Amino acid sequence: VRLVESGGGLVQPGGSLRLSCAASGFSFSSYGMSWYRQAPGKERELVAAITGAGGIRNYADSVKGRFAIFRDNAKNTVYLGMNSLKPEDTAVYYCNVGIRGYDYWGQGTQVTVSS
Repeated sequence: VRLVESGGGLVQPGGSLRLSCAASGFSFSSYGMSWYRQAPGKERELVAAITGAGGIRNYADSVKGRFAIFRDNAKNTVYLGMNSLKPEDTAVYYCNVGIRGYDYWGQGTQVTVSS
């Protein structure tokens, strides 16, 4: 299993970013995918999750209405669209999949929201 995140960077408050997570090594469309984030000095937290077929999405209260998770099963890729970014969104963002009781993680991509 391999998960590779990309798309992070430095953005001003109110700006937008789209993160990507390219997955390989498992039957992508059969598994739900999640995005987590971890800010300095804080625990890793769930940001958004999507089912295998993409029909059900869930979001943390802190990002509802601003972030959108979606996937392209033909490309084995899950995305996180982020709008109206705030300084408190600054964190390393990780892609996650749980397979047979084991959690797999990517290396993470840094998102910094600052003026």
